[in-house]
Amino acid sequence: MQKSASALLTDWNADLAIVGMVKKPGEALSLWFIPRLGDGTLSRGDRPYKLENVTLGTDFHEDLRAQLSATALAAVAPIADTETRGRVLDNGLREATEKLSNLLNKPNVTAPAHNAALHATLGHALLILGERESGTKGLLRAYRAYRAALKFYSSEHQPSEWAAAQNNLGIILLALGQRGSGTQYLSQAEEACRAALKVYTPEHQPIEWASTQLNLGSVLLVQGQRENGTDRLQRAEHAYRAALGMYPREHLPLQWATVQDSLGCALLLLGQREKGKKRLEQAESAFREALQVRTRERVPLYWAATQNNLGNVLLELGQRENGTERLQQAVDAYQAALQERTRERMPLDWAGTQNNLGITLLHLGKREQRAERLEQAVRAHRKALKERTRERVPLHWAATQTSLGNALLYLGRQEKRTELLQEAEDAYRAALEERTPEQVPLEWVLTQNSLGLVLFAIGELKISRLHLERAVGAYCAALGLLGPGGSRRYRDMLLGNLGRTLAKLREFES
Repeated sequence: MQKSASALLTDWNADLAIVGMVKKPGEALSLWFIPRLGDGTLSRGDRPYKLENVTLGTDFHEDLRAQLSATALAAVAPIADTETRGRVLDNGLREATEKLSNLLNKPNVTAPAHNAALHATLGHALLILGERESGTKGLLRAYRAYRAALKFYSSEHQPSEWAAAQNNLGIILLALGQRGSGTQYLSQAEEACRAALKVYTPEHQPIEWASTQLNLGSVLLVQGQRENGTDRLQRAEHAYRAALGMYPREHLPLQWATVQDSLGCALLLLGQREKGKKRLEQAESAFREALQVRTRERVPLYWAATQNNLGNVLLELGQRENGTERLQQAVDAYQAALQERTRERMPLDWAGTQNNLGITLLHLGKREQRAERLEQAVRAHRKALKERTRERVPLHWAATQTSLGNALLYLGRQEKRTELLQEAEDAYRAALEERTPEQVPLEWVLTQNSLGLVLFAIGELKISRLHLERAVGAYCAALGLLGPGGSRRYRDMLLGNLGRTLAKLREFES
């Protein structure tokens, strides 16, 4: 039967509005609800959320409220439209996770299916918090919660619940993989997504299938970013396009925009490894399409994320074109993103956008021959390193060390200041402590190239044969790892830098 359940939560100051409740003989309850925002208005989500396996146990009121509150808050927190509301929702999520943890520590008084649902709800809430917090503590708690849920589920008897848990487990493992330098978490994330796709099909669960394709694409994207070649990136693009076909803009606009944004990221990375601008222009188009739905008024944090991504593709296009128009547009996009990505609210995202802003200011400084722009770039990178620490996010720390080295290198060359060049060398060598050829071969190659550039600059300024020989060693090491099958663009760049250094050595000899 289906009935209104609004009265059920009247005395609870509920975080959500119940749309309907259904219970078939012998089955647990299923609820459909729309989350409420902090001021009591309804969420602007595209469709009600569904919560399954709600069992009427002895702690019915207590555990149902905790489960519903955690699910509602997890749904609303990512789209909080003010910084104050975001903090309120985060605090609410923390309280909800503690309530769920306390319930799960009590003697088991609920059916196994509901016990599993409580673990899964706890895992989802911890995932939202973990993605917005520094470190991996929350994400690891989320991982353990979903592992606990999977002890109660099986692909034979609860296929939908099992697949949903596998999909969410993949999201958690992806977040953990992004914050570490190894590949174990990413490999497990891919396995979890592919396991879910053995249950989900486009014919019977089109939305769930599309969501899992989206997550699989994100895993492949991160793996491809850390490897030579384009195979995984192409597979990520394929997964995103598959998901896009299941999300019509007119019916599921926010989901459609999310896939457009993700597709843009894959196209950007592919474009960076190819000659020409076709892929990059497709990426720009995808981001601008997403921003038609991801507005600042509707979903401020997602709007900021896409503004950041748009800045990334404008930066890449600006590097391949003459003039400064695209580069200035990239600066504008990053500064727009920083209006919502504040250090207090989203420290790691704030640091990432500061890093991107610094890279763009460096390229503007090169084009304009302005030391002021280069100094701004150095400051932006130093800001980013306040949150991008080696302990929290080692690979991102290494990336910012590399970017800081680039800004110091160009400023040192322009002002002929050896101390700045030596600071740049220190930054590159620090980055190489995390950017190893085993873990992130392409990033290692590019950082070796940058190290060669600064060694060449020091050797030229100090008339030092030793520094030039070290630069040759850096270029040769990078070429050796890149191999004949590596990106033609990067290989040509390295060969050009190596040739210039050998020519300078011959000048010294003569």
